[in-house]
Amino acid sequence: MEFTTVLFYIFALLLVVSGLKVITSRNPVASALFLVLAFFNAAAIWMLLQAEFLAILLVLVYVGAVMVLFLFVVMMLDINIDVLRRDFKRFVPMATIVGAIIVIETALILWHGFGATLTPLRDTTVATGSAMAGWSNTRVIGKVIYTDYIFAFEVAGLVLLVAIIAAIALTTRHAKDSKRQNVSDQVKVRAQDRVRVVKMPSEKTAATIAAEEAAAVAAAAAAAADPATAKNS
Repeated sequence: MEFTTVLFYIFALLLVVSGLKVITSRNPVASALFLVLAFFNAAAIWMLLQAEFLAILLVLVYVGAVMVLFLFVVMMLDINIDVLRRDFKRFVPMATIVGAIIVIETALILWHGFGATLTPLRDTTVATGSAMAGWSNTRVIGKVIYTDYIFAFEVAGLVLLVAIIAAIALTTRHAKDSKRQNVSDQVKVRAQDRVRVVKMPSEKTAATIAAEEAAAVAAAAAAAADPATAKNS
């Protein structure tokens, strides 16, 4: 057995174990960390397959950007783990059915793509007389994506753009801190609704306040000196 085969089995075993820990871990932060480990093992397997571009892309995009964002979101959200654990059994039958369908479809695709292949696929990087002979895998991937699969690539980008816009619209629609303009209410506004006249008492100067206080003190002193007069008044 070659050394690369041993490395493949080691990375594959770690990938499967980390994938199982992602869905079985009770702590969301631990699940995200196990997902990072799974991405690293998948990148290592791609390196063994001489797909350096895909391996670096997986590490930079998913591990370096997406998973860091997941960790921040999971750690900032106040997730009630007890509620999730209590409702876990209710979703097990549906999750089992969906998982079985995904496994069957994946098995059929793999069998059609690899198991039913009788002749080996042509390697464009070493083919003699080919226009792509001697190209790196990064250049070959770019040519295939932007020629044969350009329509699917554009559709995937459009779907991601719509998903981003929908996520922003759903999160900011009813947020209490966001300020939104209602154009229809602004158009229907009347002139009397723009300005409201409020009647307020006139302001008093310091001299007027002092005079009123002196008069009140004098009245209180007079009432204390002549109770009968104060009672009649």
